[in-house]
Amino acid sequence: MEFEKNKVYSGDCIEVMSKMPRESIACCITDPPYNYEFIGHKWSDSEVKRRTSRIKDSKTMVKNIPYGSGLAGGVRNKRWYEKNRNNDLEYMNWCQLWTDQLFEVCKAGAPVAIFNSNRSIAHVQIALENSGFYTRDMLVYRRNSGIPRGLNLEKKLEKMGHEDSKEWEGWHSAFRNEWEAIIIAQKPLKNNYWETLQETNVGVFKTVNEDGSFQSNILENYSKKDKSEKFDHCTVKPLGLIKKLVDTLCPLYEDNIILDPFAGSGTTLVAAQELGFNYVGIEIEESYIPIINNRLQASKTNKDLNPTLF
Repeated sequence: MEFEKNKVYSGDCIEVMSKMPRESIACCITDPPYNYEFIGHKWSDSEVKRRTSRIKDSKTMVKNIPYGSGLAGGVRNKRWYEKNRNNDLEYMNWCQLWTDQLFEVCKAGAPVAIFNSNRSIAHVQIALENSGFYTRDMLVYRRNSGIPRGLNLEKKLEKMGHEDSKEWEGWHSAFRNEWEAIIIAQKPLKNNYWETLQETNVGVFKTVNEDGSFQSNILENYSKKDKSEKFDHCTVKPLGLIKKLVDTLCPLYEDNIILDPFAGSGTTLVAAQELGFNYVGIEIEESYIPIINNRLQASKTNKDLNPTLF
């Protein structure tokens, strides 16, 4: 494969990264499939739409999540827990397949930021560490919404005709979830930060904000996609949030490339382009490629006019 910058590759990221130049990537920011509704790793747009359509007119308040793997409900017997555990192991094994390849393509000192749910981020962290990365931090992306998912015991008992259902008012099986995790890991340095930075142009983070404050590891007040953006994708991250990560994690050198191996709707690539970085994206779902390319084309006029190039 002839490697090209500023391109979106169509295919499985494990296979594509195996053909990329070693130690060519300065930073990876990506949002892989989460584990709470994971069926293998061959997600397709048609499968996501099939599942989301099932709850479109239901009472379920979160309608953009592709439910239906059989892991969310069921009798909590031994078989149920075994099924969930086997799913966790399958997910971790799959994660390590792509984190192994990611490790090979990253430069020394390259940071990676991986989104995942609070329930399954540990699985991604283990895979990253098994591949050779070193965990630096766990960022919290605080979203502006969150709906409880799980059992309302009072309502359940009420439906079953229990006279004491009111005694269980306020008792549920889950918390309101209003945050997502971002694991920050790093490929090992070459001796120290300064030597690594001189050799690979990465290794340190820009953690002082424009107002002089020191950046917290809680990221909040980022809105979802602009209503003018009409593309169809169920798990879009705010562009401002991704631009903040790019700007924080990677110095702007001409040869620094931002990688997103699960490009989705292309937000990481758009953020990189608008901040003056070269990028590479990989996406397995062919129907998303035109969405990504259209967004990249539209964003070319939004580039930062005064990038700080080292």
